[in-house]
Amino acid sequence: MSELWIVDAFADAPFSGNPAAVCMLPGHRPDSWHQALAGEMNQAETAFLTRKDGDWGLRWFTPRVDLCGHATLASAHFLWESGRLQRTTTARFHTRSGLLTAESDGAWIVLNFPATGPAEATPLDGLAEALGARPVWTGRSRFDVLVVLESAETVRSLTPDLTSLATVDARGVIVTAESDRSGIDFVSRFFAPRIGVPEDPVTGSAHCALTPYWAGRLGRRSMTGHQASPRGGMVRVELKGDRVLLAGKARTVVRGDLLDT
Repeated sequence: MSELWIVDAFADAPFSGNPAAVCMLPGHRPDSWHQALAGEMNQAETAFLTRKDGDWGLRWFTPRVDLCGHATLASAHFLWESGRLQRTTTARFHTRSGLLTAESDGAWIVLNFPATGPAEATPLDGLAEALGARPVWTGRSRFDVLVVLESAETVRSLTPDLTSLATVDARGVIVTAESDRSGIDFVSRFFAPRIGVPEDPVTGSAHCALTPYWAGRLGRRSMTGHQASPRGGMVRVELKGDRVLLAGKARTVVRGDLLDT
């Protein structure tokens, strides 16, 4: 049997933030098996952990992606909570995006991810109509289209046409604006219907693009972002050269065992 947990990542309380399943595997399984279990879990992402040269191999499925922040944060939480790592020990993950690390900082988990700063791009035809809002600035990061809107309230109140957004040639569409509330620097939402995620609750990898963008706009390297989805979540961010530190909290909501099927 393998341990199988569900963890709410970037969450201050249960049933908030972004849930991810975390499965600890004793060895290799084929991609089709990973995909089938991930579909069974019915989460945006399921993280699969294996031992790897004293560190940890980490893969994400449903869909298989190159970079996933909330499932990495959930995986680090799992390792520390299950006693596989001491909280004073850095969690080191070997992934499709290279080596990713996580450190414990009190109640916070700090991820070290690659920055994916966006470059300005010509707005896509039909994007404003699909969003139901006029972009102030449009860019492209390694994975996504980034759209800056005129106000935080516009971001919060969006009801985009997801069928139209699914035609955008990118993993997803990040919408963002400067915050209008104390203690928060910027707000965002993330829509990825093209890969089967209509709206992601809190997206760590999107903040790899948001951090360098807002650091340039606001003139600050350390900031706090709020992803304004219905579940919502806070992400502390810091730009460090070509890397981004993403900090959030996590809560375990389910612990169980996967029967050997």
